[in-house]
Amino acid sequence: MRNNNIEHILKLSKELRWEIGDDFHDSLAEGIYADAADLVSNSVTKDNSKSKLRLDTKIDKIVTSKTWGFPIMFLILAVVLWLTIIGSNYPSSLLAQVLLNDFHPLLKTFASNIGMPWWLSGFLIDGIYLAVAWVIAVMLPPMAIFFPLFTLLEDFGYLPRVAFNLDSLFKKAGAHGKQALTMSMGFGCNAAGVIATRIIDSPRERLIAIITNNFSLCNGRWPTQIVIATIFIGAAVPSSFSGLASLTAVIGIAILGIFFMFFSSWALSKTVLKGEVSTFNLELPPYRPPRFWQTIYTSIIDRTLIVLWRAVVFAAPAGAVIWLVSNIYIGNESVAAWIINSLDGFGFLLGLNGVILLAYIVAIPANEIVIPTILMLTVLVTGISGGHGAGVMFELNSANATGVILKAGGWTLLTAVNLMLFSLLHNPCSTTIYTIYKETKSLKWTTVATVFPIILGFIVTFLVAQIWRIF
Repeated sequence: MRNNNIEHILKLSKELRWEIGDDFHDSLAEGIYADAADLVSNSVTKDNSKSKLRLDTKIDKIVTSKTWGFPIMFLILAVVLWLTIIGSNYPSSLLAQVLLNDFHPLLKTFASNIGMPWWLSGFLIDGIYLAVAWVIAVMLPPMAIFFPLFTLLEDFGYLPRVAFNLDSLFKKAGAHGKQALTMSMGFGCNAAGVIATRIIDSPRERLIAIITNNFSLCNGRWPTQIVIATIFIGAAVPSSFSGLASLTAVIGIAILGIFFMFFSSWALSKTVLKGEVSTFNLELPPYRPPRFWQTIYTSIIDRTLIVLWRAVVFAAPAGAVIWLVSNIYIGNESVAAWIINSLDGFGFLLGLNGVILLAYIVAIPANEIVIPTILMLTVLVTGISGGHGAGVMFELNSANATGVILKAGGWTLLTAVNLMLFSLLHNPCSTTIYTIYKETKSLKWTTVATVFPIILGFIVTFLVAQIWRIF
């Protein structure tokens, strides 16, 4: 077929020779045959001779092979996530120390010195400021590490190989092979993963990728998973295996999210988003040294700061709501306590409690403030010592101390397991919801993308709770 194409081009060029001249024709023919010779030398194996494969091809025979492709892919993703989690610990702690432990008391002192009313000080400083500070401290360092690493892999040329490896699986699920890339981006931030779906040309398959991207465990949910797994899963096994058990539980949740992504993609492609799976030619670009500084700059500016700004914008009103529901009273009970008592029955059916459900309602703008909100609400309704007052979010440096408060709030191993599941399968954060609307320009599909995961979360946690209690 390739030779026929070459001859056809030469024939056309001969017919046009009188217009373009002999020199152009000769140059065109020389270029075509040079390209053909290069293709032959790199792709064709002669009898009794060794294959002359380029270095790119040799690498691809390993990273896209059925034997090594998936293990290498999971190893690289695991290393990126490990570097993100470990590497962000110190800067996150430093930001928390400066913004929460140092600057917050200074703001409170300043407000007191200028005679600011307690309610205004609480609303602005304990509510809005603390929520924004938590989001910056927890969200900025992981994104500043994950996005550059992800972009470096993209620049190096490895990510198209990921799409190649997963193409057949996504095709079986009725989705597009490029969804592998948007899924991977979602592990850093679901909002960024939604934006990344622009690489998918088919509107139907792009919608599937957008709706299911929430099942990638974003960096805002990793801290919740790690803390809960450390306190409850690690404590359920002998101490010598506690670290391994906690790590296995968190990785298991992330893999379960990938399973739900495939399952949901398949279900959507068979129901509301029926259609043929589009075919596409996936070009594997040559490997090249990443443009390090350009990559760092673009990933920080175009991804990290833009996503962080959106998160901050939505976190501010969340902090205000958290403070208000904790400090406005109906009779002898705060609004928060009243809502928690109302939700406890439904929470019990799901293996959760009212505190967790309220925390996820008020923390829709940012997953990063879920644990501080849960601790604050637990102290509020139980009356145990801890925290800094009603509506003041806090977090403890010790997992053991955190566990003491949670267990005082009636938490069990079932509560912990279902919280980890619900953290994976609840609605997207406000930043992601806003991004979905911006990308789809559709209130209908934004609603579907918001409601679908939480319905799935209710079903899964309900089934787990009922089975758990039977056995």
